[in-house]
Amino acid sequence: MFHKDEDYAAFERILGEAREMNQVELFAYQLMPNHYHLVIRPLVDGEMSRFKGWVGTHTMRYHAHYHTGGTRHVYQQRYKSFPIQDDNHFHVVCRYVERNALRAGLVESAEQWRSLRRWRNRKDSEPRLLSRWPLARPPKWVTRVNQALSEKEIEAVRRSAQRGAPLGDEGWVESIA
Repeated sequence: MFHKDEDYAAFERILGEAREMNQVELFAYQLMPNHYHLVIRPLVDGEMSRFKGWVGTHTMRYHAHYHTGGTRHVYQQRYKSFPIQDDNHFHVVCRYVERNALRAGLVESAEQWRSLRRWRNRKDSEPRLLSRWPLARPPKWVTRVNQALSEKEIEAVRRSAQRGAPLGDEGWVESIA
């Protein structure tokens, strides 16, 4: 999906356009060479589909740029989403997303990659890409992101992403599932 720095920057511009056109909040994201993660909250019914539809224009732009139209898929799977129960689970998901490049060995510290670097440097071009979080980041957020998540946390996020299942305590998950 991303072969050079300009590919990443172009996708970030698409995210910015989607944020401008739709009522969604983007709290964290991670662009990896072969996939991406977004932590978003739609503010109006139907907005997530419209937002993702615009983000999907990346496929057409990619094929036009690389002259690959009709020869291969850019995305292997449909996007997956899941609701998050509360603040603690929200922090786990954001840590998972923001440390993805570190976990993959692309950087030596999480803040060297896109989303966390953008937040840490407070460098946000127009249109504004990252939304204000619905709660304060915990103290020493960058340090926490650089610390490994537990296997239980990783498995819970991956299970929710793969199945589209809610992320939260067992009783809450059962009540909304």
